[in-house]
Amino acid sequence: MNIKNIKQPFIENFPGDFSNNPIQRNTPKVLFATVAPAGFSQPELIVFNKDLSEETGLGTPEKEDISFLAGSDLPENIRPYATAYAGHQFGSWAGQLGDGRAIFAGEIINNLGKRTEIQWKGAGATPYSRHADGRAVLRSSVREYLMSEAMHHLGILTTRALSLCFTGENVVRDMMYNGNPKEEKGAVMIRMAESFLRFGHFELISAQKEYKTLQDLTDFTIQNYFPQIISEGIQKYKEFFETVCRKTANLMVEWYRVGFVHGVMNTDNMSILGLTIDYGPYSMMDEYDLNFTPNTTDLPGRRYAFGKQGQIAQWNLWQLANALYPLIKDEKFLEDVLNNFGNHFWGAHDQMLCKKFGFEELLDGDEEFFTNWQGLMQELRLDYTLFFKQLEKTDIDSDLRFLFENVSYTQLDDESVNKLKDFIGKYNARLSVNSISKEESIELMKKSNPAFILRNYLLFECIEEIENGKTEMLDKLIMALKDPYQEIYPEFSGKRPSGYDGISGCSMLSCSS
Repeated sequence: MNIKNIKQPFIENFPGDFSNNPIQRNTPKVLFATVAPAGFSQPELIVFNKDLSEETGLGTPEKEDISFLAGSDLPENIRPYATAYAGHQFGSWAGQLGDGRAIFAGEIINNLGKRTEIQWKGAGATPYSRHADGRAVLRSSVREYLMSEAMHHLGILTTRALSLCFTGENVVRDMMYNGNPKEEKGAVMIRMAESFLRFGHFELISAQKEYKTLQDLTDFTIQNYFPQIISEGIQKYKEFFETVCRKTANLMVEWYRVGFVHGVMNTDNMSILGLTIDYGPYSMMDEYDLNFTPNTTDLPGRRYAFGKQGQIAQWNLWQLANALYPLIKDEKFLEDVLNNFGNHFWGAHDQMLCKKFGFEELLDGDEEFFTNWQGLMQELRLDYTLFFKQLEKTDIDSDLRFLFENVSYTQLDDESVNKLKDFIGKYNARLSVNSISKEESIELMKKSNPAFILRNYLLFECIEEIENGKTEMLDKLIMALKDPYQEIYPEFSGKRPSGYDGISGCSMLSCSS
């Protein structure tokens, strides 16, 4: 690989701590600390993303590159570092946080001028590990590797995964925070993104009243990642905030489109570029439930439940607005932009649902139709993804009990089937108003509704196989997620088997996932 092309422009532009000391500590008035990965003497490569490597200009890996992939034997040009940020966690100010188990190698620029940041996750402690070890377990690493790639191929902005390695050591984790820690296999992955800048980076500097550094960071961000903003002065920062709000709203709509639930939408887990970042206790939606949270740490309040993600995104943007206020200095402007967030979000959300149902445009009455559909989905406990795939197959003569009996997580009785018939009747009436043909409508649906989603029970089975030295399911899942709008492996397309109900790692996870 072209490792020697990795550069470190971030640490060249901002104040940092060059002590190369991993001991957990506060680092006031700096944005990063240099720190070396722990290094692992016997790493073993599990999977490598050749397509991503070629796309970003790293090229084909050689055998000796495995050490680099695991954070060992680094070339002289690389000066690893971790960044400091702050954040609101579960609605409360948490103060200084930072890259607790992520260490930056730097960034690479490909032949087309595209920038890509590279970081290890699970490669050892940093000053921001908060008394943790900075390691990662295989379980969480497989989940992030596969889900970030799944989201990319679904067409959703996300960080991506380059490689996953065994570290050769065991790591102790209490998976459910219930006083039952155990040893698990350790792993380290490399993940990549155009930028890993978070809301929390801006929150930290603003809270420390380092306004010159806040301006430098915002200018750096605009120059490198928002080239469409060409204004000067305060107007530049206003356009920056408006753009971040729009990107964040669009990301939420895309999560709703495929049924993704992040599980821990703290402000330090929010990307300034509108990327899906930090895959912890996430889940793809099985049965449709606006109140579903996959995160046991989020109980009983369910702050980050599926149906609240748009609302929480707006709340998080309020915190970013507070952080940027010293640059914008216009309270009314910020309030107007944030109050308009809902209009943009709901407009894009309803347009998204139109495509999922095969409607070419939003008409009067569609909002009521969508609300009634949501009630039906929850009452009959219908699988979100499978419902739409079966809806594509319905016509006026369809046997609805046959079509939907394997879509519900409860038995469909006669009353339930009658409710389905009533809904499908209204759906067909709405379709008849379309100016496009039924065939064109179905094609619109197929482009919006995935045939394959990476369900938690599939990840659970895959992780168990890898722990037992097998990679057949891993290989098949990677193949399936590359083309999620086609049914490559029918065995992956069913609803969650009842035997996995309530199983840790399938239905519910903790932040230690």
